[in-house]
Amino acid sequence: MGRILAIDYGNKRVGLAVTDELQIVANGLTTVHSKDLFDFLKNYFQREHVELIVVGEPLDMQNRPSDASRFIDPVIKQLNKQFPTIPVKRMDERFTSKMAMKTMLDAGLGRKARQNKALVDTISATIILQSYLEQQSHEAKRS
Repeated sequence: MGRILAIDYGNKRVGLAVTDELQIVANGLTTVHSKDLFDFLKNYFQREHVELIVVGEPLDMQNRPSDASRFIDPVIKQLNKQFPTIPVKRMDERFTSKMAMKTMLDAGLGRKARQNKALVDTISATIILQSYLEQQSHEAKRS
């Protein structure tokens, strides 16, 4: 079994999270500059077996793609082009930044740490990935 990698894409930074090899737990991996994403992924995929990429999908409150979706679609096309053997799925990313901030508060992180936007992006990617894992678990129980 390979890892699942999650991407919380932003125009400046990209938060990344990854599962363990058994796909049980989501862990924050890192945050990279948007322009460095594909170089980072190439290097990472050479070291680790990743069988699925989950990309956060920005939706509005009516479940429609938000304005930010126009930045995500080209990234997904590029992922499919550069890594054709790794499937890409989308996962609702609404409220992940707010949830990341709450997680940081609950963990007792100080004000300076909470202002670290790279950390927020990594935690957001972790939340996207954990949500995906929970959704898969619920679907497996139903079938």
